[in-house]
Amino acid sequence: MWWSNLFTDMSSASFFNFSFLPKYAVFFVQGIEYTLLLAVVSVLLAVLPALMLALMRLSKNRLIHGLSGAYIALFRSTPLLVQLSIIYFGLFGVISIPRYSLFGFVDISRFIPGVVALALNSSAYVAEIFRAGILAVDRGQTEAARSLGLSAWQTMRLVVLPQAIKNVLPALANEIITMVKESSICSVLGMAELMFGAKAVASSTYITLAPYTLAALIYFCINYPASKGIEAIERRMRRGDQH
Repeated sequence: MWWSNLFTDMSSASFFNFSFLPKYAVFFVQGIEYTLLLAVVSVLLAVLPALMLALMRLSKNRLIHGLSGAYIALFRSTPLLVQLSIIYFGLFGVISIPRYSLFGFVDISRFIPGVVALALNSSAYVAEIFRAGILAVDRGQTEAARSLGLSAWQTMRLVVLPQAIKNVLPALANEIITMVKESSICSVLGMAELMFGAKAVASSTYITLAPYTLAALIYFCINYPASKGIEAIERRMRRGDQH
């Protein structure tokens, strides 16, 4: 079969022609570091706005409820690439960021717009995670706290939110995994994450498939064990709640 050659020969069209690795392995190592940095920082920055959006969504004030709903609808209903392009060329076309290299390969002038775009997008999804976590807290606990004299804000801060955050921790970890994959879109703007490294190697070596195969394997090796670990934590948390 013609397609079997893709796996057995060492031509530029082979899936496993990794002859570029001795010279270009650093592109993938730096790409992994950049990708993980983008994902973790973006989700962490999204948490506070997301919590605020979730509380706004639960508000009885129509204006506040509507504004948060509009934000979530906008960012969940438009492509991330479009959002990234508008923020990079629009917002940061006006706001000038000095070119500074962090860790020797992270260009701040590109990294910050990428993180902002990913965080704004992620906050729309994390907000719904928080809202579901808050609504999952038994209503009787809210009523009990109010009967003890706690104000609505004290009840939310001291009783509801601690339980809601515990409920949503696995979902937040899953959002980081999702962001590891979503961050690959930043390669179109020249951010040196994993996908950009694979494209750079393919362009430099004319080996067309193997760099992308290696990138896919690295994404899998990051995300699959992480997702299984999160599932194990979820099972332990459920068992703990039952005792």
